[in-house]
Amino acid sequence: MGLTLTVKEVERQLCGTALPDGGSPTCVDVGRSHPLGGEVTASRTVPKVVFRIPTPALLAAGSAAICATPVAWGVPGLQALYLLPAAFAWWVVRNRTTVDGERIVARSTFGKREVPWSDVKAIKVVPKGWLSAVLGDDSLVRLPAVRAAHLPMLSQVSGGRVADPTAVSAAGEAEEESAEADGDATPPPVKSEE
Repeated sequence: MGLTLTVKEVERQLCGTALPDGGSPTCVDVGRSHPLGGEVTASRTVPKVVFRIPTPALLAAGSAAICATPVAWGVPGLQALYLLPAAFAWWVVRNRTTVDGERIVARSTFGKREVPWSDVKAIKVVPKGWLSAVLGDDSLVRLPAVRAAHLPMLSQVSGGRVADPTAVSAAGEAEEESAEADGDATPPPVKSEE
């Protein structure tokens, strides 16, 4: 079961506010905690973000190659076993998604697809998988290495085109807290004895 976030048409907007100077749009909530740890702080424009599989995954390819060595050299022709760790290393290095304010570039193992933001209708969110971009013709473009936890960064880089679900929940929590604080701050009514 997945969630689909619609992509907003954004032209010179900063979270719904027009930019008079024509600068690049960014959308950052200052002081809000980030689901990946730390806090999101105000920053200048983030021109481009590259989402990739973590490089330490290459250790698994190296370990598999080392473990295959006794078997690979035991019988002639089994050196082909080294192709498996090499293919995995190629997969780790090659799969990535580059996102900037104008387009998404999804690189898969053997191909590359560039999609401008104007062609993206929505972002399909799968809880335990990679996200996909839904195009205007309802076709899907898989975004390698982009997960649901990356939505705040994707929202920031896209200039607010992709909704940040953590900002919505943080705003709701802030309103609840302020309502509770306002309720506690009112003094009790004073009874006058006349």
